[in-house]
Amino acid sequence: MSRVGKNPVEIPEGVELFIEGKKLLIKGKQGSLSMHISDRIELEPSEKKIEVKILREDKQSKSEWGLTRSLIDNMVKGVSEGFTRILQVNGVGYRASVESGVLQLQLGYSHDIKVGIPEDISVKCPKQTEIHIFGANKQRVGQFASEIRALRKPEPYKGKGVSYEGEYIRRKEGKKK
Repeated sequence: MSRVGKNPVEIPEGVELFIEGKKLLIKGKQGSLSMHISDRIELEPSEKKIEVKILREDKQSKSEWGLTRSLIDNMVKGVSEGFTRILQVNGVGYRASVESGVLQLQLGYSHDIKVGIPEDISVKCPKQTEIHIFGANKQRVGQFASEIRALRKPEPYKGKGVSYEGEYIRRKEGKKK
């Protein structure tokens, strides 16, 4: 039985919840997010909480129960606070900058890499070696950060490349003479 699904989702001040049939819409100061609710799940909103209930006691329903509760919790946090991923660019001559909706990266290739920034995500570069990705949708922020990291993953010998903040890069010893 899901332990996650049992907990109600707390709704903070300034967040509005709308349920229309099997569609959930959440609005807050960071934007609005919507989600389709499965036929196996039922939502019970109250004043400052929303509870997720299952309609059938089968394995699929129980797995969707905890998942739905987690997705709703992430949506509520996203529209109230937002999610941030910080990437670090390490290497000689490696740098990043944002110009008119385009992230421009110099990652040691013979050319600059230009990545278009999605509309629901904001990207800032406070330093040339740091990229801040911010948005309301946790999945979209993480996916965009992952796509940027995949352009030049950190290598184990010198640690050059794009890595997440706080990520441990397992280093290898170089060739000996």
